[in-house]
Amino acid sequence: MKLIKEKKIYTGNGVIENGYIRFDEKIEEVGDMAWFEPKEGDLEVSCAGTMVVPGFIDIHSHGGYGKDNMDATPDEIDEMVKQMTKQEGITTYFCTTMTQTYENIEKAMQNIHDAAQKNPVIKGIHLEGPFISTVFKGAQDPSYIKKPDEKTLAKWNEISGGLLRIVTYAPEEADPSFETWCKENGVVLSAGHSNALYGELNASGATHVTHLYNAQRGLNHREPGVTGYGMLAEGVHAELICDGKHIIPDMVKLACKVRGYDGIELITDSMRAKGMPEGKSELGGQVVIVKDGMAKLEDGTIAGSILTYIQAFKNVMEFTGATVEEAVKMTSGNQAKEFGLDSDEDSSKEYLENLFDRLVRLTEVLGIIVDKEDEILDSDIEALIAERQAARKEKNFARADEIRDELLAKGIILKDTREGVKWKRA
Repeated sequence: MKLIKEKKIYTGNGVIENGYIRFDEKIEEVGDMAWFEPKEGDLEVSCAGTMVVPGFIDIHSHGGYGKDNMDATPDEIDEMVKQMTKQEGITTYFCTTMTQTYENIEKAMQNIHDAAQKNPVIKGIHLEGPFISTVFKGAQDPSYIKKPDEKTLAKWNEISGGLLRIVTYAPEEADPSFETWCKENGVVLSAGHSNALYGELNASGATHVTHLYNAQRGLNHREPGVTGYGMLAEGVHAELICDGKHIIPDMVKLACKVRGYDGIELITDSMRAKGMPEGKSELGGQVVIVKDGMAKLEDGTIAGSILTYIQAFKNVMEFTGATVEEAVKMTSGNQAKEFGLDSDEDSSKEYLENLFDRLVRLTEVLGIIVDKEDEILDSDIEALIAERQAARKEKNFARADEIRDELLAKGIILKDTREGVKWKRA
């Protein structure tokens, strides 16, 4: 059994000031050095770093290292994600699509499905377009923008093997049936590329905002808009592209101060040009020019980013004064809670094989530190899950998160699926 010891370990649920981790193909044991006992077969791994943090969870990324989720083969997507794991510390990845023809989107769904069979780091799909507003299209091709359609969404989800986890949409364009389908199938509704008014958003099912500030009705003193909703609406999670270019540092700081570190999720929104030399690139069939750390369409519109996740992690602490523990919330903890993610043996193995030589240790430790105080009965677990579902239906997301945390503290891990909530004892 491999062993890392005498490190400061950030678990996503707390901090162990001087701890150890035992692992092989998965993490088997985490604890305080005060309770450490050597075991026969321990193989200590030498690490120069002083701390361990959870692997990063990127729920919004179009590609990188010369590859794009819309046109890459399964093998190419697999290789791209391996690069993200090795170079950036990403251990959970949502392949993000964009507005193109239905044929191209369906092809991407199939390719992502096939890639996920090879690479366990791929845990979902973020559908960004075509169900958006032409008013705030951003770098999306307006000729392919469509009204939100649950039948089409269901077809794409089926092709992907049920990988669809989040959809960016314009709530002002959607019928109630679209939102109902998403809620019933465990797909998070994210307001983005939207011209919706604050009142429309409050009446919608959106519990997430895509890349806060960017490509959306902005904050105004008479109309909070999509940005105001992302900052103020209770229980909503807001994405931030923390590169200092899409959003200047002071506005990153403002969002974190208003929304709080518990409500922010860092994303890269990266495109194929990430990790590649500057010059011409491509996004959704459109020419992109990468210069001075910025990716833009020929008309000057910002087109995704070339941000690495490790840099986003560093930036948010520099821009806002966040502690490492607070940065961990924004880079893994919040995502894990919102999407019901937990570690598995394959992703841990992939991660640990690639990242031993980095100064700051990153590893998949989400959901493994559980304080089992009193054994909780199955009937009590089911009752709390029912209460949580009722709270979510009423948009009381604070209570829903409170119940999840309460169960986690008793060793119960929840996972939201299309078939409903599943649970297991840690």
